[in-house]
Amino acid sequence: MAVHFSLMFLFGLLGNAISCMVCLAPLPTFYQIRKKKTSEGFQSLPYVIGLFSAMLWLFYALFAKDAMLLITINVFTFFMQAFYIAVYLFYATRNDRMTTMKLLSFFNVVGFGAICSFTLAFTRGAVRVQVLGWICMVFSLCVFVAPLGIVRKVIKTKSVEFMPISLSFFLTLSAVMWFMYGFLKKDPYVAVPNILGFSFGIVQMVLYLVYRKSTTPNNCVDLPLKKEVVVIDMAKLGDQQINQVVPVDPAAVPPELLVINVAGEEEENRRKEQLNKHMNKAGMVSNDS
Repeated sequence: MAVHFSLMFLFGLLGNAISCMVCLAPLPTFYQIRKKKTSEGFQSLPYVIGLFSAMLWLFYALFAKDAMLLITINVFTFFMQAFYIAVYLFYATRNDRMTTMKLLSFFNVVGFGAICSFTLAFTRGAVRVQVLGWICMVFSLCVFVAPLGIVRKVIKTKSVEFMPISLSFFLTLSAVMWFMYGFLKKDPYVAVPNILGFSFGIVQMVLYLVYRKSTTPNNCVDLPLKKEVVVIDMAKLGDQQINQVVPVDPAAVPPELLVINVAGEEEENRRKEQLNKHMNKAGMVSNDS
């Protein structure tokens, strides 16, 4: 019995530690939001859902037996998700801010309020724990199904650019720890959803191994390799202004000029100057404006 409890406690601690690391994963994203002073391009829905999930599990843990480890991780998750949402709202555009407030109202005010009101009014004791457990389990299963969109995108594009392997690995590891904790604690509401989480995590890592070599680097844009009209529209090249359409045979252009490196502005300007010089030598520039 003591060994059983020790293993359960160990898996619960490991689950807490790994889940904390997963919860801290968005920090670089929010550092960029703060640095750029804009949340444009980012969505608040994952953080609203994360906050709602933490609130549900906290409410369940308050009535379940020996659920201190569930309380600790979900308290941490609650405050981190609240922090992310606060930063997002501070830097969001008016439309994004309104959308986020609607999501918070729907999930975290109306939805959570309805669940609390129903369970407190119509359930007691073990029945309340079961009802809350089923609600948490169904919601967790829906959250674990969400990666199907990423899986579909990876298969369709044959690229793992939008599926970071490190995050998939730690989510899978977290699912294993919480499954073992729920299994040893004989808590199906914790164990069952993590079976699905573990399964989807394995699928994501297998897809990463299959498609990782076919992913095109983000920082390179290949120009057409066929003979066709190439549009050149450059704001400035030295003291000259060029805005024209000229026929170019890519075979006549040095290979190093066929890839535009977007790593930095200085490198881009240097390549533009080299391309302009090459076009002047080849007699491809007809007019300066």
